[in-house]
Amino acid sequence: TAIYSTRRAFAAVKEGGEVVTWGDPARGGDCSGVADRLAAGVTAIYSTGRAFAAVKEGGEVVTWGDPDDGGDCSGVADRLAAGVTAIYSTDSAFAAVKEDGEVVTWGDPACGGDCSGVADRLAAGVTAIYSTDSAFAAMK
Repeated sequence: TAIYSTRRAFAAVKEGGEVVTWGDPARGGDCSGVADRLAAGVTAIYSTGRAFAAVKEGGEVVTWGDPDDGGDCSGVADRLAAGVTAIYSTDSAFAAVKEDGEVVTWGDPACGGDCSGVADRLAAGVTAIYSTDSAFAAMK
């Protein structure tokens, strides 16, 4: 029902929420490592230049692609297991907003993937995120 892209790969969401990918395997064209989690229920996909992040029904996030550019969210996976309502991206990082307005970031720290310096201010109440190619700004 929709197609998304990185710089060199595509991801399509089919009826029922199954994801199909193609293109450069290192840039998100190969989702075989998480294919079982992308078999159904995906409602939206977001991208950096080299990675994808899918949001499933219930707000679970699944990522794949270049691990340094957002394709690996294992460091924050527990916080992305449910409740994510939107994802924003820079060229190499993602920022997810949860139902309570908490922001969770991952990816290249130089491009917004590390919000630990302001984490207390992003713990709740964020209503929108804006991005450049290398930074995020949050509105409360």
